Amino acid sequence: MKRFKLSASNISSAAILVFCLILLFSPGAKAFVLQGLMKVGLFQVEPNSAYPAEAKLVPEMSFKNSEGKITDLRDLRGKVVFVNFWATWCPPCRAEMPSIEKLYQSSKANDSIVFIMVDVDGNLANSRKFMDKRKYSLPVYSVEGTIPETLFRGSVPTTFILNKHGEIVFLHEGVADYSAKKVSDYLAQLSK
Repeated sequence: MKRFKLSASNISSAAILVFCLILLFSPGAKAFVLQGLMKVGLFQVEPNSAYPAEAKLVPEMSFKNSEGKITDLRDLRGKVVFVNFWATWCPPCRAEMPSIEKLYQSSKANDSIVFIMVDVDGNLANSRKFMDKRKYSLPVYSVEGTIPETLFRGSVPTTFILNKHGEIVFLHEGVADYSAKKVSDYLAQLSK
């Protein structure tokens, strides 16, 4: 019977296998890797107002917060609205959350900018617990009714921004770094 020999090649292969298994089964590990990639400049967004005209106006949508209050997008006309569809189990969502929190903190003094973090699972108690555990102060919501496919095709995270007229000026599917100054400047410019 052949004996197993411990070699550098075997150790490195085992380490790679363990690393891949951790990434495969641990949302926190995936989020950590994605956050590292965001820090080196990947996943940067370029906010601009070049969104396609055919989908500019937002259909009716309502959201419920963790206190049970209903917010209708039509009632937010006159404000810039940052909406992010996310889930607690989603590694890319978890990875971009610190950047959204940073954007929220830099923008929350401006009453003309509103953040709506939509838990796609609708479990507000779980999402609030997730936010509190990580010391995020972002407001969490669930969707009341249906989500128009022009805004959300099932991919999390998905983020869109509405201008003061209720028009979509930004839509992004997938992980992104929203902590860049150009993003907070863009929101501030839209709010004027």
